[in-house]
Amino acid sequence: MLRSLYIQNYALIESLDIVFNAGFSVITGETGAGKSIILGAIGLLLGQRADIKSIRQGATKCVIEARFDITAYNFQEFFEQNELEYETECIFRREIAASGKSRGFINDTPVSLAQMRELGEQLIDVHSQHQNLLLNREDFQLNVLDVLAGNGDLLNNYTLLYATWKNLHEELADLKEKALQSSADEDYLRFQLTQLEEAKLSEGEQEELEQEAEMLTHAEEIKAGLYKANVILTSDEQGLLSSLKDAVSTLQNIEKVYLPATELSERMRSSYIELKDIAEEIGDREESVSFNPARMEEVTDRLNLIYSLQQKHRVSSVAELLQIQEEYNAKLSEITSFDMQIEALNKQLAAEYDKLKAQAAKLTTKRAEAARMVEKQMVNRLIPLGMPNIRFSVEMETKKELGASGGDTVAFLFSANKNGMLQKISSVASGGEIARVMLSMKAMIAGAIKLPTIIFDEIDTGVSGEIADKMADIMQEMAQQERQVISITHLPQIASRGTAHYLVYKQDNETETNSHIRLLSQEERVLEIARMLSGATLTDAALNNAKELLSIS
Repeated sequence: MLRSLYIQNYALIESLDIVFNAGFSVITGETGAGKSIILGAIGLLLGQRADIKSIRQGATKCVIEARFDITAYNFQEFFEQNELEYETECIFRREIAASGKSRGFINDTPVSLAQMRELGEQLIDVHSQHQNLLLNREDFQLNVLDVLAGNGDLLNNYTLLYATWKNLHEELADLKEKALQSSADEDYLRFQLTQLEEAKLSEGEQEELEQEAEMLTHAEEIKAGLYKANVILTSDEQGLLSSLKDAVSTLQNIEKVYLPATELSERMRSSYIELKDIAEEIGDREESVSFNPARMEEVTDRLNLIYSLQQKHRVSSVAELLQIQEEYNAKLSEITSFDMQIEALNKQLAAEYDKLKAQAAKLTTKRAEAARMVEKQMVNRLIPLGMPNIRFSVEMETKKELGASGGDTVAFLFSANKNGMLQKISSVASGGEIARVMLSMKAMIAGAIKLPTIIFDEIDTGVSGEIADKMADIMQEMAQQERQVISITHLPQIASRGTAHYLVYKQDNETETNSHIRLLSQEERVLEIARMLSGATLTDAALNNAKELLSIS
């Protein structure tokens, strides 16, 4: 429950520090006194967007802080998941600087507005007049059924299944699009691949061919060079080998008288053997080299094919062409596998949809049960609120396709008159009737979920007299269920029923206007309720009426 609220430098509030009691409390005050400002400050604690215009003129920042007693509520998991220190007294604080910078804290630890909103929605529910418009929205009506049916776990499971099915559906659509595009490219890919495969390329081939082409082009020059080298080595008269052989013999002749000659002759003989081998190889190569026009044409044609393929595919090596060939093969394999992939994904999608339908059917069953309960309870609650001929119906229809919230559409139908046709609430209910419907609905929802604090902002608009008493009964009943209920009201019948009564008022000084709030004593309550009954001029009748109202509360 909300223990206290501190506001500094917000709108007309310079400084406000108020303690709230448990049970049913009321807040009153003249129009424009600042009741909506207090609600606006609470809204900032619940993660609403900040407006620097709301900072009090001349102030550098505004601060809003609330303290909640969460002893009776199991919020430990939230604190653990968000790495926050858990205390039975939870402190919410929001600071907004004049520069526009905004910071949020839970138990003095910086948090995001999303975190404040997530926990705040479980601590406090502010029902303002604009929330009556929610009755027009199907998602709100569906949420009412889910809350009352206790569909939290079912709905979470459905949401997970729906997300899985939706992702698969999108994946299938992408795969089909990809298959369609690839199919259009198949002929082109197959033509390119065939051309590369027919070329029968091999790594290193280009370098070998280029070397062979170079040799064939200079065949005569090469043959002449080899011939000359061979003559130098093997000529009978001045050949190197013949001279070297003579030199070996000469050294061998002096070995007996000159010992170093032995080593020198062996070394020279080894050189002779090596040069002789080289000469033989030169001779063989000379015979093998010849200009072959047919082979030259063959090599040139092969190189031209390789060069044209490289130019076409904008690469510079056979290795890159072979890589492209592999890529074409892979793409064509992928194209042929699309049908199998699509078939497999269709089966998976159908299986997931069956699970989704089964879960949606469970939701529908529980919603239908909740719908009958809502119809009965709403009638029972609205008859005492001045609607003796009330008819309330929950119309459920099946969607053509399952959606994010299931397979149901919901409409709340309403008629306050005997012969009136059931129509959507937004079409036929007056402001006062909508206020009573929303109060009854909030009372039902409050019975289904353990919400610590509910604030009603003039939910009694459009009603008076006995109906106001009945609405006060409902609020008191809600406050007796370990729940704090605070009603901002303009009706004395409701104001008199609170166990605590707070007054919002404005005070002027020489330079500015300030809004304040304070807890009224019993005597002050009599005066405030009398003012609400008769206006600025307090009459004895109004004072007596106020005392009578308070005596029955």
